[in-house]
Amino acid sequence: MSAERAPPASLRPYLPSDAALCAEIFRSAIEELTGDDYDEAQREAWASRGEDVEAFGARLAGALTLVALVQGGPVGFASLKGETIDMLFVAPAVAGRGIGAMLLDALVKLAGARGVKKLTSEVSDTAKPTFERQGFAAERRNIVRKGDQWLANTTMVKTLAGAASPGEPKQ
Repeated sequence: MSAERAPPASLRPYLPSDAALCAEIFRSAIEELTGDDYDEAQREAWASRGEDVEAFGARLAGALTLVALVQGGPVGFASLKGETIDMLFVAPAVAGRGIGAMLLDALVKLAGARGVKKLTSEVSDTAKPTFERQGFAAERRNIVRKGDQWLANTTMVKTLAGAASPGEPKQ
């Protein structure tokens, strides 16, 4: 797959049979795409959260999770829990081709259709530009523990259409 002739992607709901592949996408995305922002020990601690495929699958099943497909095969996923984008990961082979933006856009639209007024997400330094391009703004910097490591991320927010402006009464 070249960047010029990348096949179109499609989205579908997460299925329990996707758990192992989504866990692999999660681990490989962290290991291969976040090296400029996190050191090896941090990446290993973070990626290890995908080793328990059953627990990982239960986390995805407990949210509104979408899977991105290229040529019928999963290449990324994103999940929405209430008013929070919980996870957004794409396979390294398709990074930079708009798959993450497509997943994020779909979740923003679904959240809006569900009446969500403000979306939040704890965003890695690597994913921050994708969220910024989709209209999310940084709210605060965080230091979070993953296993025995501490990692920085940013809480990002996006006010959705139809939400009350500051000072405007909420309905």
